[in-house]
Amino acid sequence: MTPEKKVKNKVVAILKTYGCYYFYPVATGWGSSGVPDIVACLDGYFVGIEVKADMKKNRPTTLQQRNLDAITENGGVSMVVDADSLDDLIGVLESLRYGKRQ
Repeated sequence: MTPEKKVKNKVVAILKTYGCYYFYPVATGWGSSGVPDIVACLDGYFVGIEVKADMKKNRPTTLQQRNLDAITENGGVSMVVDADSLDDLIGVLESLRYGKRQ
């Protein structure tokens, strides 16, 4: 299992804990490139999550960042998560759950 897949599994476990609807968009010739790795919904909030094994070594591409920015600009929540920022994801989900959106 790749280091990124390990982080994705942890992200999914957290999303399940909160009862989020989520899926992994499949990048094909018919879809859009740069879509976040995981798309979720919690209490009516759209959440886009780009997963990296280590953000110190691997940042989102320009296209990925453009998509994350578009999600935020349209009222959704977007974030980049790695093994060191799983607590940040929990904090965001807690904020959404209890109406204290960041």
